[in-house]
Amino acid sequence: MFASPVETDIAPSGTLLGLLQRGRGDGALLALAVPRAEARAALDHCILHDPRRDWQLEHRSLYYARLHRDLDAGLQALAAHLFHPDDLHRGGTAAEETPDEERTGLTLSVLGHLVSYGDAEALRLLRRYAVTGANWRWALDELAVRDDDAGLRELGPEILARFPRTPAGDEALKAAVRDSYEPRPWRIWAEDPARPGQRARLDRAREDGSFDSWQRQLRPVRTQPGWSVRAVLDWAQQGYEQLPRQWREAPAARCLGAVAGPENRTELLAAAASGPPAARAAALRFLAERRDAEILDHIQAAATGPDEDVARCALTAFRRMGGSDALAAARRWARRDDGLGSTAAAVLAQRGDPGDSPGVLAALRRTVRLQGTDAEELWPLVEGTGRLAVTSAAPVLRHIYRETASSQLRGRAARALAATDPTFAAGFAIECLWDCEESTREVAAQSATTGDARVLERLRRLAADPAEEDGVQTAVRGRLAGPAAGD
Repeated sequence: MFASPVETDIAPSGTLLGLLQRGRGDGALLALAVPRAEARAALDHCILHDPRRDWQLEHRSLYYARLHRDLDAGLQALAAHLFHPDDLHRGGTAAEETPDEERTGLTLSVLGHLVSYGDAEALRLLRRYAVTGANWRWALDELAVRDDDAGLRELGPEILARFPRTPAGDEALKAAVRDSYEPRPWRIWAEDPARPGQRARLDRAREDGSFDSWQRQLRPVRTQPGWSVRAVLDWAQQGYEQLPRQWREAPAARCLGAVAGPENRTELLAAAASGPPAARAAALRFLAERRDAEILDHIQAAATGPDEDVARCALTAFRRMGGSDALAAARRWARRDDGLGSTAAAVLAQRGDPGDSPGVLAALRRTVRLQGTDAEELWPLVEGTGRLAVTSAAPVLRHIYRETASSQLRGRAARALAATDPTFAAGFAIECLWDCEESTREVAAQSATTGDARVLERLRRLAADPAEEDGVQTAVRGRLAGPAAGD
């Protein structure tokens, strides 16, 4: 019925490794049931080979850290990965290093959570890596929120030794202080009375960095358009024609909002119909945001035309267009099997009414069949089936939940199932209490039946876990305090 997932390095969803890579709750439960050596090997593989499609969006570190603690796994494999010779192949000083954050970021985050659980060896590894590792800034950020003042203070001289007392080293230090995600260590080092030379150097870096920031705020970062519709459209096109190419349709559309009046509508419609690419994109976006009904024909022409960049901008403009005319167009276009059809179905999923449920469900099934369970087009469709309470979508939602490699999409599928599938509370919701995503654990805490003995025990553990997120703990405590806790 449904397409297989796209070929990736993610193991099948029915295996322990595949479940752990996806961050599914069943992965954690299965890991605790199989032989420890097998579970630890699969866990180490996940931590050392980040399985996430988008490491900045999806979460795994707390999930892996909890399982690491429950399995009483050692840190030897993590240490070998962090201090492998590959880590420092780009240079030895802060000014020269360009660390590969994706290679070590997950490992460092897992160690950070283990420190929160009182793991002294994890703390020693983080401190050592902050001194010697290429991705030391990440390690320092983990320490900044978990180490005590004394521990951070001792790291100061060794961290500062990364920055040679040369013009390049001073510039690198200034940038590191200015751009630090967690400023606490730098503040501790700058206030250390036992090291006056260190204090003086950091004071200079902080002052220079503040001055640079002030100068950047005063200095325009790019050329500005003139004060007319034609000047704005020309400015958008100039960015498109220069190298590297700059797409300015969004700022140009904002500028048009300040300079365009009713008398400019004809000019803007002409640009949207046949203008040069960037000017066309800006006009499409501007008129779509003003819900100009005539722009719909131009959106369709651009979205189905040969220029892929203009087509992408036309679809973006349509997604941003509100009003009844846009909904009517979405209902006409949702049957198409191209990008315009996918975007139209997404609009119906986000803003349609219950009468649009069949179209949204058809688009959901078509997308899974043609593109598999990891297509970006699924995100609004999955949410839409939940918003519209499309109960007949439950089978395909369960398929997406099981197979997708994206923990964010799985979380959306879980929320949609909570609204469409009467078996969710006694089924997937229980597993979701162990999921890697905070929002998925939260919906599970709100939904999971307490008729299963595992649920109350898990709710109590989450309520007492200092690393758990506030939203989850609020939901958990609400369940524990309510009458359902005694079921």
